[in-house]
Amino acid sequence: MPMPELFRGRLSVPVIAAPMFIISRPELVIAQCRAGVVGSFPSLNARPSGTLEEWLQRLRRELTAQDAPFAVNLIVHKSNTRLAEDLALIVKYQVPVVITSLGARADVNEAVHAYGGVVFHDIINDAFAHKAIERGADGLVAVAAGAGGHAGTQSPFALVQEIRAWFQGPLALSGAIANGNAIAAARALDADFAYIGSAFIATEEANAAPDYKQMIVASTAKDIIYTDRFTGVHGNYLIPSLEAAGIDPAKLREEATTHMNFGEAEGGNAKAWRDIWGSGQGIGAVKQVVPAAELVARLGREYRAALARLATEG
Repeated sequence: MPMPELFRGRLSVPVIAAPMFIISRPELVIAQCRAGVVGSFPSLNARPSGTLEEWLQRLRRELTAQDAPFAVNLIVHKSNTRLAEDLALIVKYQVPVVITSLGARADVNEAVHAYGGVVFHDIINDAFAHKAIERGADGLVAVAAGAGGHAGTQSPFALVQEIRAWFQGPLALSGAIANGNAIAAARALDADFAYIGSAFIATEEANAAPDYKQMIVASTAKDIIYTDRFTGVHGNYLIPSLEAAGIDPAKLREEATTHMNFGEAEGGNAKAWRDIWGSGQGIGAVKQVVPAAELVARLGREYRAALARLATEG
């Protein structure tokens, strides 16, 4: 399918900011959209009951047609007892972009399409990609190795190659993308967008503890561990945060795996994300805590420089 019209002329750089549990709130989303990238947040970040409607009202009030569109991430796993309630609000406020995770649901897609919204579904392999499109998703987020949070294991080269063999619709690529060169690489692979999360943790608007932001700045790929021991789904985490919480990374394999649970009062698995901090492998490119607009401006400069360099060398 062609690129949805809602993106045209509204992005300063081809980036969708990933929705991050706890981290992404309206302050960050508004800053991202005004800077020219798609800002997003998980619906489960809006707590207690009633908060999601307040957030959607604020986004609709403060963002304009000149800003990039915003997105809401819906966890469609069966343990999310808020799904129906949150979807109803998404429909009421006609959220432009919905990003679904942990299960592809035709009924969710149909509800968003009914008001003209666009649905991206995040996947970690080609089989899941097929299921998502078969069930009505408009676009895909290919979560490759090295991504923050719940990450896949496949090389971005292999993953995008397999998807593009049959799907020509909107495609975002996630996995260790934190500078303009990586955005250009994602586009060269034939992804339409780079999907960036961890770099936005080290921004002034992010709802992250100061120590978390500084840990992002101080760490590199060697400081990341990949495990399913906290949420039941494999993800990448900062080793220093495990150590600060009294957890020996070497002993994680001996512990029982936690089952996914997104239905608890605090959003399920919340402690894992509050005390044990997620991060992708690309954080070596993050050198300081800055306003989100400054980060987007840097990404844009680097991206355009990379394209110019490749054009000259080509």
